[in-house]
Amino acid sequence: MYEVNVRQHTPEGTFKAFLPHMERIANMGVDILWFMPIQPVGVEKRKGGLGSYYSISDYKGVNSEFGSHEDFKAVVDKAHDLGMIVVLDWVANHTAWDHKWMTAHPDFYTKDSLGNVISPVEDWSDVADLNYDNEDMHQEMINDMKYWVESTDIDGFRCDVAGFVPMEFWNKAKDSLDQVKDLFMLAEWDEANMHKDAFHMTYGWGMHHVMNAIAKGEMNADSIDTFLARENAKYSPEDFKLNFTSNHDENSWNGTVGERFGEGAKTFAVFASTIQGMPLLYSGMEAGLDKRLRFFEKDTIDWSALPLESFYTTLFELKEKNEALWNGAYGGEAVRLNTQDNSANVYAFSRSKNDNEVIVILNFTDQLQSVTLDEGTLQGTFSNAFGGDMELTGEPISLEPWGYYVFTNNK
Repeated sequence: MYEVNVRQHTPEGTFKAFLPHMERIANMGVDILWFMPIQPVGVEKRKGGLGSYYSISDYKGVNSEFGSHEDFKAVVDKAHDLGMIVVLDWVANHTAWDHKWMTAHPDFYTKDSLGNVISPVEDWSDVADLNYDNEDMHQEMINDMKYWVESTDIDGFRCDVAGFVPMEFWNKAKDSLDQVKDLFMLAEWDEANMHKDAFHMTYGWGMHHVMNAIAKGEMNADSIDTFLARENAKYSPEDFKLNFTSNHDENSWNGTVGERFGEGAKTFAVFASTIQGMPLLYSGMEAGLDKRLRFFEKDTIDWSALPLESFYTTLFELKEKNEALWNGAYGGEAVRLNTQDNSANVYAFSRSKNDNEVIVILNFTDQLQSVTLDEGTLQGTFSNAFGGDMELTGEPISLEPWGYYVFTNNK
């Protein structure tokens, strides 16, 4: 999945300017384009000069800075021609203060004891909280979602702060939308119950926090086993999880990939792409995005070089071509390999499906590591995804600081 930040992706910040990037993105092995909200941004109580994408004043409108409805439809059509699907960010929890519902349907909003409309969270002062006790609002919201499916042929929704909205609504919306098109639904939330009806995939926030903690030295490789044991007890093999080292929130508010992962950035990207789950790439990461993009202002990504494009292309092609790495029950379970007395520093695992096996070895430290796997685990000729074939004899394997190997073997 590739997250598209239209405002910052190009100097023009438009759908038309994004079109030339699409073939390159598809050639990287991307299957899903997730567009951050494309609707008009509210003016009342706006933050910064351009406001938040998530302060929507008209669910059926298009932000004129990005282009027109027809321009977006052209993007969707081209994505389909390139074999990609399009997921639109949907903000169901709140609207801008100048959304038409504020005057036409004030009962659609949550109010305090004095009858004043409130924000959902204290520092989200630019948006107004919607009242999901109002069944009429449910239907209006679903009608607006249907509009995008019917008028542009999008393929699904990424649902913002999905846990703030009752599951009753999401289930109702999915049942209704399924009558128009079989959609892919992603919840920005990390709870197993989301998968029961409405959602195919939820955020891997827990895994993301573990990766950040390992990078900071607050956890180690063994911490992954503890985390996965808890996850596997909650989620079924069919559930998809979204793995990421960055996204729009992480980049703007918590730091760039380099700030949070340092020299281990590529190591954690390899892990996120090979462990169970679907990897996410945020606009500009293949260009080595090394700044926090301003959230409420124009802040164009620098595309003068693409230092990481081949790296991510290798990862995504590896995932596509190896059944063991496919998502959910379609792929193989990750089984930790014994690295003897080096388990706190090195994480090695195998995933197998039918006749396909992938073995991943990751050094989660800034020190040179030597690791010996159980006898017989790695013997013979293996294809190394990042460097040709390697003859392995069972002798210790040397890993550079933050080094990694991804071996594939068709049995």
